Amino acid sequence: MTDLIVIGAGAAGMTAALYALRNGKKVTLLERSNLGGQISQSPRVENFPTIESISGSELADRFFEQITKMGVDFVFGEVLSLEKIGDIFVVKTEFDKLEARAVIIASGVEHRKLNLENEENLIGHGISYCALCDGAFYAGDEVVLIGDGNTALQYALLLSSQCKGVHVVTMFDKFFGDQNLVNALLKKENVKITHNAKFVELIGKNELEGLVFEDTQKQRFTLKSKALFVAIGQVPNNKIYSQLVDLSKDGYIIANENMETKTRGLFVAGDCRLKKVRQLTTACSDGAIAATSASTYLESLV
Repeated sequence: MTDLIVIGAGAAGMTAALYALRNGKKVTLLERSNLGGQISQSPRVENFPTIESISGSELADRFFEQITKMGVDFVFGEVLSLEKIGDIFVVKTEFDKLEARAVIIASGVEHRKLNLENEENLIGHGISYCALCDGAFYAGDEVVLIGDGNTALQYALLLSSQCKGVHVVTMFDKFFGDQNLVNALLKKENVKITHNAKFVELIGKNELEGLVFEDTQKQRFTLKSKALFVAIGQVPNNKIYSQLVDLSKDGYIIANENMETKTRGLFVAGDCRLKKVRQLTTACSDGAIAATSASTYLESLV
């Protein structure tokens, strides 16, 4: 039995753990994959106060080192179920059954898929959702990137420094990221940009060979490439918690400004909750608020 289980070791989850530990609570931090969540895959972070520039992986390491020194109990595992029995929350993973008096869900979001035939089979065989992880494998190749936001722009800049060429394709007529990133990308001589294109087909059975797009005139064109990097946003994976929380039509957890869900003792923080701005700093803010609210709740049980 612990005071608090935090589900997810991204910026929101690790900030929540930090604040709860500083409030004298016993904290178990649960993560199913990589420390740092989405931010760990960012090649460069330049919008975090007091830090001019840092890689996402290094920032994630700093988060984790800080809470480790404070005594967080870290557990790897994917949540299979969450239920509340009396005043106790029970979290089941494929390895353990954990119990706590309060829980913070900070599970983040997952990469949005293209939902095309054979996409799943080609993940890891030409399709990647992380340029930071896989860009170097295609150093001498022409690669394609789909996306129009900050993540896509950062990935394109990284790939332009690693690959022979980068073809950036967007569904709309412009980018929706920071202008400084757009300006930097436009200066890259080995980057080609195509706007207003719809992705319609993957070419290749066991390995990616090319991609078929359709323009606004319904004319199709093909790009030959061994690598496709997808950066078209994220989606939440909150159905497992639907018995204890209210979900928006898009599947995000609904909570008040104190990060409280409809279930007493259950809180939420970060990208998995319904909100307008999803940034590193707002994730940290959510985590701090959720942990403070959870600590107040725990003290009310004494």
